[in-house]
Amino acid sequence: MLKKCLFISLLVVIIALVAVFCFAPSYVEKQFNRLALHEPITISQQAILLHNQLFIGDWHSDSLMWDRDLTQSSDFGHVDFPRLQAGNVALQMFTTVTKSPSGINYEHNETDASDNVTKLALVQRWPVATWSSLFQRALYQAQKLQHFIDENPQDLRLIDSKGSLQQFVAARLQQPTLVGALLGTEGSHALDGNLANIKILYDHGFRMMSLQHFFDNKLGGSLHGASGAGLTEFGKEAVLAMQALDIIVDVSHSSQQVVRDVLAISQKPLVISHTGLYGHCQSPRNISDELMQQIAAAGGLIALGYWDGAVCDISPRNIAAAIKYGIELVGAHHIALGSDFDGATEVAFDTSKLIELTQSLLDLGVSEQDISLVMGDNMRDFLLQHLPD
Repeated sequence: MLKKCLFISLLVVIIALVAVFCFAPSYVEKQFNRLALHEPITISQQAILLHNQLFIGDWHSDSLMWDRDLTQSSDFGHVDFPRLQAGNVALQMFTTVTKSPSGINYEHNETDASDNVTKLALVQRWPVATWSSLFQRALYQAQKLQHFIDENPQDLRLIDSKGSLQQFVAARLQQPTLVGALLGTEGSHALDGNLANIKILYDHGFRMMSLQHFFDNKLGGSLHGASGAGLTEFGKEAVLAMQALDIIVDVSHSSQQVVRDVLAISQKPLVISHTGLYGHCQSPRNISDELMQQIAAAGGLIALGYWDGAVCDISPRNIAAAIKYGIELVGAHHIALGSDFDGATEVAFDTSKLIELTQSLLDLGVSEQDISLVMGDNMRDFLLQHLPD
């Protein structure tokens, strides 16, 4: 009888574990990456014609964090390659999330708070090396992207140099559904405190690195951390090492003092890969308009997101209003798209429905020329100028 009870108990445990590993990953993502209903938008013939000829680029999506085959269309989440094709998206920057504190907020997060990505790595059965190393988590997500590209070479390309982008742009004229993927980090805690890891990440295809995420790290203070500190000596060394390799420096989530410090030493223009504008949405997620103007004056790009922390109201019409505000603040040549799709965000549309944003911009009287710049021409031209040779 005892053996029978032990067998039944073991069987129950096995069934529970199977259920966790099979069903928990998709269940968890469905709770975090939501789509909200919004007032229907009537799509005009003008918007259809314009959207179909746009070169669209997005500076920030966290899709590699989740346990989905991005080569297959999904009915949850925000981004996969078939939906990028449906939305006429040419370039997608995939950012690798390696640490995210439990109970995250925009006001204050401790560096040593318990980590959501560790839990996600366990549930999604990431390699053992990723359980304790943030650096290995970044590499693992890069390997996932490379696997998707290797399995679908006719539809997908990795963009890692000026030459590969030039070839991609030419090829897309013949194949409009071709998608180019780029790699970036969500915070440089992914270096595990080792400057030598910058070169290793570069060798694995990373061409953009942000400095902070929701917490302070060895490079300096986060906009949402405990210190509000500026760039450390290690952070200065890291920024210069990145720029020596033509890795684009992203100051999303960095404290305002870090942004000032980076501007003071930077040898190249900066990117904010996903943000809002404080004058449009007075959220603690957004740095001052004055700093945004300084970034733009130094040749940088400000990529605007679609979630409430960035734009306050997630409707396509209000996102368009944020873009128009940005154009008026810094000029159309310095505004881009940075969705933060699949970044544990609730948005009003996924990447396949980007035409709703095109229509909303037209409805606000934004010119077709400025729409083309913001929707992707700025991203393409910035990369053509600043990717490695």
